[in-house]
Amino acid sequence: MRLLLAQLAPTPGEVGRNTARVAEIVRVASADVAVFPELYLSGYRIGDRFHRLALREDDAPTEVLRAAARETKTTIVVGAPVVSAERAGEVHNAAVAVLPSEEVFVQVKRYLPTFGPFEEGVQFTPAESSRPVVIGHHAVGLEVCYDVFFPEVARQLALAGSELLINISAAPVTSRRLFDRLLPARAIENALPVVYVNRVGVEDGIVFGGGSGAWDARGEPLTVTPLPAVRTGPDETVGAVEIDPTESARWRPFRPVLRDIASRPGAPAPTSL
Repeated sequence: MRLLLAQLAPTPGEVGRNTARVAEIVRVASADVAVFPELYLSGYRIGDRFHRLALREDDAPTEVLRAAARETKTTIVVGAPVVSAERAGEVHNAAVAVLPSEEVFVQVKRYLPTFGPFEEGVQFTPAESSRPVVIGHHAVGLEVCYDVFFPEVARQLALAGSELLINISAAPVTSRRLFDRLLPARAIENALPVVYVNRVGVEDGIVFGGGSGAWDARGEPLTVTPLPAVRTGPDETVGAVEIDPTESARWRPFRPVLRDIASRPGAPAPTSL
């Protein structure tokens, strides 16, 4: 599975412009899955505009992404504010997966930071659970940024059959060393590869830290190859990494954490999709 890691800076408040750039990059760079940062379609520090700019089922940005995914046979994973389907007037911070079939899968962020410069609890409604999305023939778990600090999120996805974990992020440069430690830990404790795409740039005084990368099921870093054909700005990078999702099945017998959890009374059993 070839994954595109698009470490970019969005134009705040310009959903159409950011969506067009996603489609342009996907058409230039061949990949099975193209991954973009948290809230890339809207920008991060836009306050009440999240409610006006949040994605809906059949709006123009969603249709642009569907067309790009269908034409390129690429699954697009991108961060966006999304209108709640259950709670009128509320908005989610979500990882949106648009498949080549034009199906749209939404994983809502479960843990919202409300400390320091972060005010996500004011703007967004969190989710209570996670489930994988099937990409090709493989189950893929999606997380959003701060979710990685809560190991139960990745564990629930692993027990539900995920063979790969993707975390999209808008983390500041001050948090980079923490993500550098946590991401390979999530790979090791669940025996599955992990992909991380963080944004760059500056918004309203927050400097975003980049540090995108990938790790195999043993927590070892994987090589991400830069793609010079893709036009990028300052601090932006677009690279590709090859990941074998079946590695998790081969490695888990040597570190049978999921099996041993399932053996405990009352514990959820591993499942497959």
